Amino acid sequence: MRLARPDELHLLAAIEVDAFWALHEAGAVACEPTSLPIGVLKQSLEADLLLVAADQLDQPFGFLAGLAMADAVHVAEIDVIRHWQKKGVGRRLMQAVIETVRARGASGVTLTTDRHVPFNAPFYASLGFRILDENERSAELTRILEREVEHGADPARRVAMALWF
Repeated sequence: MRLARPDELHLLAAIEVDAFWALHEAGAVACEPTSLPIGVLKQSLEADLLLVAADQLDQPFGFLAGLAMADAVHVAEIDVIRHWQKKGVGRRLMQAVIETVRARGASGVTLTTDRHVPFNAPFYASLGFRILDENERSAELTRILEREVEHGADPARRVAMALWF
């Protein structure tokens, strides 16, 4: 695990699209694959919140893009190519961002995810995250969920989660 480099941003979309198909197969998404806008990746990179998992040749095969949001960090995206999934890579990326956020003195980490896919909400719960009910979500988290639904996510499946320190 390491911080991403500016010249690697173009590689992250391919990782995200590959990982999308695992979500699609699990029934979490029915739309066509998309990837984070380059501006979001740059924002994450500039905040030192764009982490990559790299192989022996130092080529990224997974990434996590975090964004500063109020006094917390929001995980905008975490993806691992299918060949590397179920090997602890996502857990190590999440643990790395949690350690980074905690060291910065932020209040916690938030994310949105699918409630039913085992490698989504149940996985994050195993790291200490909990689902936020409507009254606990910030306006910004609510807007993120609404945008996801506008882009084809099933509102009955999407949840916001948080790990507060």
